[in-house]
Amino acid sequence: MEKELMNERGRLTAEQAVKMLKEENVEVTLEQAKIIVEFLRKLANLTVSNYLRGKGKIKKWNSKLKNKETEKEKEL
Repeated sequence: MEKELMNERGRLTAEQAVKMLKEENVEVTLEQAKIIVEFLRKLANLTVSNYLRGKGKIKKWNSKLKNKETEKEKEL
């Protein structure tokens, strides 16, 4: 069923969202569905960006931590 609801690029359309929501007894207009889908795409993009940005911070932090440990070992 999920494959039926996706278009060729795998992106949810407003029409598909209307159908999915209707199956859950939630009535929305096509215009409302367009707004919902657009919001969900933005939210997904922000979530992925924040996750990847966080991964970069962890790598930088680990690198700084290793550098500090190396400096302490040199001092000894």
